[in-house]
Amino acid sequence: MSFLIELLKKLFGIGKKTPAPHVDPKPAPVVDNPSEPALITINRVLLIIYNPTMDAATGEKLSHQSGWKDPDDLVVGFSADILQTSHGMARYEIVERIEVDEFPAKIDGFRYTPSLYLDAIHGVTPPHQPEDVDYHAILEQFNIAERVKNNEIDEVWVFAFPHAGFYESIMAGKDAFWCNAPPLKNTDHIARKFIMMGFSYERGVGEMLESFGHRLESHMAKTFAKARGDANLWERFTRYDKKNPGQAEVGNVHFAPNSERDYDWGNMRLVPSKCDDWLDFPHLRGFTKQVNANEWGNGDIRRHHQWWQERIPHVSGRINGIHNNWWQYIMNPNRIQQ
Repeated sequence: MSFLIELLKKLFGIGKKTPAPHVDPKPAPVVDNPSEPALITINRVLLIIYNPTMDAATGEKLSHQSGWKDPDDLVVGFSADILQTSHGMARYEIVERIEVDEFPAKIDGFRYTPSLYLDAIHGVTPPHQPEDVDYHAILEQFNIAERVKNNEIDEVWVFAFPHAGFYESIMAGKDAFWCNAPPLKNTDHIARKFIMMGFSYERGVGEMLESFGHRLESHMAKTFAKARGDANLWERFTRYDKKNPGQAEVGNVHFAPNSERDYDWGNMRLVPSKCDDWLDFPHLRGFTKQVNANEWGNGDIRRHHQWWQERIPHVSGRINGIHNNWWQYIMNPNRIQQ
């Protein structure tokens, strides 16, 4: 009998100890390190330019017919500005340039024709509604999800025109978060988060920096989301006099230290500011001076945004788990702890 009992135990596992379930160890906490190097981030870009032919007889493109900017000139100017203002920490490489001879599809399938578009921008007819572009059609057409997965590209730049329906920036991929727009739905199957920038060749490099600046704000707000009090250095960086009287630092994209309303970059009112203290980060000693629009270009959008971005921390070391080179988070949302 005992032999049969032992046999049954072996066959059916009776009496065996159930192994403890495997538990992944908690990730080690990030240790502050004053000498941890500042990483240079090089983002590989897929550049898509929607520039439809407006006159079949002459082959004239929309950008030329309308007297707007050359998209390639804008790419060069913007990339150079990011390299300069990041102190070399952020660099862009265009891995492929695709010029598309058509109007992109809207979310309801509508596409402008040359004549319909000219009617819309000249006020003959109202712009088509809904105005939103079909991002998923673009992802599919250019095999973007696969290219992100295979580490061929890190972000996408789309150049278009007024009423094209693009956000200034939008984030896609698993665990995507707000990036001056709601995260792109139905992209959780893409393991790596990435940004799609929407630029207009009707505008200039200054407006490109504006779009990028709002992306920057979104990323840094997320980076410091769990920081409280003095540990939230992003909150401190963005102080301006109207919101924090007498305590202005660098301000944000829309508000310089002395701005009294949105886009008030030409204000000559003098206010005390610690804006230049950030040039010596992380050694914030409280240096204060009186500033006005003479500091950031007297109302010029591009010069203000250059001035603002140059003060973004870009050095070695880590404080409270966050690296002193903020460009690592601005360029790559996958480095932001959630």
